[in-house]
Amino acid sequence: MKKISRIVFVALIALGMIYVFYYLYSKNKKKPVIFETKTAFTSNIIKKTVATGSIVPRKEIEIKPQISGIIDKIFIEPGQMVKKGDLIARVKIIPDMVSLNGAESRVNKAKINLDDSKTVYERQKKLYEQGVIPLADFQKVKVAYDNAAEEVETAESNLQLIRDGVNKKMGKTTNTLIRSTIDGMVLNVPVEEGNSVIESNNFNPGTTIAYVADMGEMIFKGKVDETEVGKLKAGMKLILTIGAIETEKFDAELEYISPKGIAENGAIQFEIKAKIKITKKSFIRSGYSGNADIVLDRRDSVLCIEERLLEFKKDSTFVEIEKAPQIFEKRYIKTGLSDGINIEILKGLTKKDKIKVKG
Repeated sequence: MKKISRIVFVALIALGMIYVFYYLYSKNKKKPVIFETKTAFTSNIIKKTVATGSIVPRKEIEIKPQISGIIDKIFIEPGQMVKKGDLIARVKIIPDMVSLNGAESRVNKAKINLDDSKTVYERQKKLYEQGVIPLADFQKVKVAYDNAAEEVETAESNLQLIRDGVNKKMGKTTNTLIRSTIDGMVLNVPVEEGNSVIESNNFNPGTTIAYVADMGEMIFKGKVDETEVGKLKAGMKLILTIGAIETEKFDAELEYISPKGIAENGAIQFEIKAKIKITKKSFIRSGYSGNADIVLDRRDSVLCIEERLLEFKKDSTFVEIEKAPQIFEKRYIKTGLSDGINIEILKGLTKKDKIKVKG
């Protein structure tokens, strides 16, 4: 009895060890790799580059004063529509004291000269009427009197201009009233009432009182890398995406490519400009950021595969085709245009071929 029990015990231990070894073996045994396959398909291949930039009006001007002084009144606000000739602001002149003093002195001298000329004129007129002096002598006196009167009027007008910026001869024409020079929208008014402004002249650009732009004609201004600029030409179509209007895309046409590049962050960038086709329901604000997709080349309805399926060896391109279940062989192919995700197949594949997907 004891012998049977010992045999049974040993057998149980042996079976347990066999189970443990089998369990460890099955756990460590690698499962066979099952490779996924893909097939070729028909699609459009579009090769494009992306230019980043902003949306700006084609015509945007700065309204500057033609006389220095202090802003007395501002008549417009940003966002307001204005017509050519509409009043923008009024400037109060702060006259130069030296010039003002000189102008007042000129008026006083002119009046003194006029009084003297008037006395001589009246005396000579009586003598002429009595026949004492000839007409020629009287005419000289009369011309001197008229010149003296004109000098007084000129001196007074000059004094008014220096002091007020306008004189009675000018009527409504005055440099103190700043008017819009185009039809458009007021984009910004960088000054406030009470600010000093400088006139625009040959030596100073002057103080900007307002920015006015025609918002009906907008353009895209962006930059492209030097590696792509050689593929661009005027007339190319762009698909514009504006960050603030994510639900809508706009068509644009390339108009300008800068002949000179600018170094930015270690790369040479070239400026481009494109006309935007704006729909009536869309309002685009100046300064919106945008991305423009520029179509460099395209192939419509061609056979293509995912570019990640390709393998390369020296100058050759190939894929692995399934000849039997999970048995693959290399096949060299000829490729065409790529958009970075899919690539055109010119030769070597059909839609029936199953292509191995690399793990």
